Amino acid sequence: MRIGELSTATGIPVPTIKYYLREGLLAPGELTSPNQASYGEAHIRRLRLIRALVDLAQVPVAQVKEIVASLDADDVSLHDQIGRAHRALTPSRKPTASPEARAAAAVEVEALIARRKWTVEPEAPALATLIETVAALRTLGQDNLVAFLDAYAEAVDTFAQLEVQAVSAPTRDQLAESVVVGTILGETLISSLRLLAQESISAERWR
Repeated sequence: MRIGELSTATGIPVPTIKYYLREGLLAPGELTSPNQASYGEAHIRRLRLIRALVDLAQVPVAQVKEIVASLDADDVSLHDQIGRAHRALTPSRKPTASPEARAAAAVEVEALIARRKWTVEPEAPALATLIETVAALRTLGQDNLVAFLDAYAEAVDTFAQLEVQAVSAPTRDQLAESVVVGTILGETLISSLRLLAQESISAERWR
């Protein structure tokens, strides 16, 4: 299909598609003439992924470029490919807790991971985020929430298993894309359900 047809198929304006092409987020089409290119289903799939990242996850274009590059890295294992995408997707956070609070939180989080028998890379951004969050909760006197850490982990483990099992795609790059999309939309889904549940519980207890 031509770029106009690609725009119609995805609902993304031609100027935006051209911008993604210039930024390297979208692979060039197959040239059919000096001024014309042909695009296929892979371009439709990639454009939908980009829009999910930009519009739903509010990921900056520079980060989207990293994620796309990680998905196109076919010289590594699928696990590493997905890991790179997750690392690009996880925002870096400015530390707010004291070094002492962070060190104590790191001990708690490491113990949790050991109890869960999770395989986690030490440089995983989500690990640093969890440590910082636990440290902040302790600093704010929210020890009751930290006490639920194992319960949270148990619940997360359950739906993470379901999410991974639900992923199905005919090719490796589509599989990696599916995991990334599932992470983005799954996060939104869980957050929405959590807020609805809290609203309902609040109404039952305090209205």
